[in-house]
Amino acid sequence: MNRASLVFAALLAVLFPLSLLAGRVWIAPNDFGPGNTMLILAELRLPRAVLAVVIGAGLGAAGAAMQGYLRNPLADPGLFGIAPMAALGAVASFWLAPLIPPALAAWSLPVLALTGAGLGMAALALIAGRTAGDAAGGAGGGIALFTLAGLMTASLAGALTALAITLAPSPFALSEIVLWLNGALTDRSWREVAIAAPLVATGIGVLALAARSLDALTLGEEAARSMGLDPARLLGLLVVGVGLTVGAGVAVAGIIGFVGLVVPHLVRPLTDRLPSSLILPSALAGACLVLAADSAVRILPLVTELRLGIALSLIGAPFFLWLLVRMRRGQV
Repeated sequence: MNRASLVFAALLAVLFPLSLLAGRVWIAPNDFGPGNTMLILAELRLPRAVLAVVIGAGLGAAGAAMQGYLRNPLADPGLFGIAPMAALGAVASFWLAPLIPPALAAWSLPVLALTGAGLGMAALALIAGRTAGDAAGGAGGGIALFTLAGLMTASLAGALTALAITLAPSPFALSEIVLWLNGALTDRSWREVAIAAPLVATGIGVLALAARSLDALTLGEEAARSMGLDPARLLGLLVVGVGLTVGAGVAVAGIIGFVGLVVPHLVRPLTDRLPSSLILPSALAGACLVLAADSAVRILPLVTELRLGIALSLIGAPFFLWLLVRMRRGQV
């Protein structure tokens, strides 16, 4: 474990217990007796905190891997098109709600969201995979086509989601769709943790397998290929890894953006800047960021709780503009 991992692991160890105490009703550290306090902790705040850690870790690791693959500090997992496809699947669940048996209604949204993420992964693999494996095309051609395939998939999914919102079957469905797309961890339970945790853990493991290949890619496409880089295998690992981490997060919490963009930049100065040194600390830093943001939205003195996706966008958008200014000055 490198220095960055130790730093963010220590920060997470501090933030996690604080997140259990924070809320509209603060819980004192000496108020852990039987009754309502333990019920609130065990059934409301603890699963919410665990889910924040899981989702943040997945988005952070996915962002580090994608920036390493595209060799672009402005890359974000949303460019893959997997998150918009997962969101489209979730929106479809609101349309299909009248047709779903009551016994299966609670599972329809995450299942359809994961189905959408799977379709997004399949589209990327079909469109970009052949070129990535084509030696004549070179790694650069595969990366360029991969980026375009992701943008095309995201654009199509966004258009279909907008159409679904416009033609919402009822005002209630419209309200639920809009609220869900903004992303939040409100009212999440251990069921969502059980859905997301194994998928995100598997996805981070797959991205870790791609780390050494991403290191080789920093030397350039031709040098990486001469070192034995298999572009098709690398692309497959990234599609599966990012699909699992991002798709699982969207399936249980909606769209939570900018984490994958911001986190690698916070971690990079503490490492040797190689992708293999970024993935684990970025996962830990992502967990810290989402956990801290979720704790903050719970304690803000607002009539209704600010959606987590909106809060992180308010952080991420200025950060993105700052990065653009630094790139213009040649500092990134």
